[in-house]
Amino acid sequence: MQLAFDEAYETVLVTQARRDRLDRAIEAMAAEPAFAPIVGQLCCLRGVATLTGFGLAVEIGDWRRFTGSTIGSYLGLVPSETLTGTRRVQGAITKTGNSHARRLLIEAAWHHRKRYRPSRELLRRRQHQPPAVWARADQGNRRLHRRWARLDARNKRPTVSAVAVARELAGWCWSLAVLDDPPSTDSRPV
Repeated sequence: MQLAFDEAYETVLVTQARRDRLDRAIEAMAAEPAFAPIVGQLCCLRGVATLTGFGLAVEIGDWRRFTGSTIGSYLGLVPSETLTGTRRVQGAITKTGNSHARRLLIEAAWHHRKRYRPSRELLRRRQHQPPAVWARADQGNRRLHRRWARLDARNKRPTVSAVAVARELAGWCWSLAVLDDPPSTDSRPV
């Protein structure tokens, strides 16, 4: 019995060490100049730490190809629709697009359920960001919590609320990612 326990315990320790090595490697990649500005800005939102911010930055790539309202549909966070004559029925989310980024946003949305009080960790992540990013992220964090509270008041299921907040969180992530970008002069349709 002791031998089986020791083997299982050693497996847990090896797995944790591997996870820690991978986390350090991801943090090093997120600190590279290509990703650091966007990841830093995204990390000012609750529920978005380095791993989530880096995952979103990598999966979405060029944030300028979207608007705040189109990024939700790209990620499959909008409801499906059935139109019959004059009748319009909305169904479940479409789940089209990038499933990994959608999952990251839905997991991050759960953090907005509790009342918004900036934690020490969130304040630490904001420390090296410009005041405009702080203000925008703070506005987003407050609005996302209010959105969740309104959905709770309407007795929506928590999973439905999480997806609705994730759709709005996608828009806030977009607004932070393109905050310092000049407006595009490209006339191609999105």
